[in-house]
Amino acid sequence: MRRILFPLILGIGGVVVLVWLGLWQLDRLAWKEAILAEIDNRLMSDPVPLPQSPDETRDEYTSVSVNGAIVGPELRVLTSGTAAGTGYRVIRPLVDGDGRRILIDVGLLQLDDDTPPNDAPLGAITGTLLWPDDVNSATPAPDMAKNIWFGRDVQAMADTLNTEPVMVIARDMAQPDPRTTLLPVDTAGIKNDHLSYAVTWFGLAIVWAIMTLFLIFRTLRSKDT
Repeated sequence: MRRILFPLILGIGGVVVLVWLGLWQLDRLAWKEAILAEIDNRLMSDPVPLPQSPDETRDEYTSVSVNGAIVGPELRVLTSGTAAGTGYRVIRPLVDGDGRRILIDVGLLQLDDDTPPNDAPLGAITGTLLWPDDVNSATPAPDMAKNIWFGRDVQAMADTLNTEPVMVIARDMAQPDPRTTLLPVDTAGIKNDHLSYAVTWFGLAIVWAIMTLFLIFRTLRSKDT
């Protein structure tokens, strides 16, 4: 018994830790699914007027309606892995009837499309308030000479286009840009790997238990011989 005590303790301890990690990932799965359900609920709700002072914590993923003209230059954000393929997300200024200026994401432009933008007259647009998390410490700085950005940096884009740091991702436009494919916000692109992580931890717990039993078996056999 003394010879198998250490592998037994090691085996039980390892299985307990791995099972705990699997259960923790199941808790995280339930947490993430609740968040995704809340996001879906916001996305499917009837559009509301754009708030005067949008707040990321309170208003992100809110379905909104705006009535404005799309005027001025555009910023192009190199983007891959979308439903429309690889291309440039086009970000432009939208000016409403009161002169308020915000950022509007009007969809994906093909990489080889060099057609210059046209202004769009006053019209209704529905979309989603979003604070994208495209930019991190590894994101290259935009190539201003070529007008290529590598992430939707809302504040920097607002400074460049002289708008509020507020971005709406267009879902439906009375005057759509004929060059672009709309990319409305959905939850398909939000990572939710907690179930696969849980399966991995539970699988490792099973392997650890089998290895422990094998080690104990070998120890007992060596004692008998």
